[in-house]
Amino acid sequence: MMREVVLLRGINLGARNRIAMAELRELLSGAGSRDVRTYLQSGNVVLTSDAGADRLARDCERLLSERFGFEVPVVVRDRDQLAEVVRLNPLGDIATDPKRYQVSFLSAAPDADVVRQLAALATEPERIVAIGRELYAWHPDGIARSKLSAALASSRKLGVTATARNWTTVMKLLSLADEG
Repeated sequence: MMREVVLLRGINLGARNRIAMAELRELLSGAGSRDVRTYLQSGNVVLTSDAGADRLARDCERLLSERFGFEVPVVVRDRDQLAEVVRLNPLGDIATDPKRYQVSFLSAAPDADVVRQLAALATEPERIVAIGRELYAWHPDGIARSKLSAALASSRKLGVTATARNWTTVMKLLSLADEG
């Protein structure tokens, strides 16, 4: 049994792709996951499962499509993988505002050319660092106006499924995973 962090991409943004967290918890519990908890309304789930990350992501995508009638890409990290994301924290010495510091969780490691293209979009003093299946991005002037942030939000540009969380959310998800 492993504590897993399930990250849903693109739900509850405006009127599109609405999913109530109580219904999401019920759906995942009914499918065999245990200790299902959600954080915020943006598709952050911590649960216990024996399915393994890849199978859990596929199962969640299928369940969500069947229940809600639209596709929801899902990225999963187990508790230890998330702890490693936090431990590595390559921009921690400059990222002073956790709400402007994002981690994009990817379904696969990005192509080196894509990372170079993203780095070219960063305007001083923005920074981006790729480590494995994560992209760490510091947006000191704000996420909303950042060309880099907009590119990170596009799975098409990245070539893989991606979903971003700010550092505050990353830390809370690790805390929830540790509680299980």
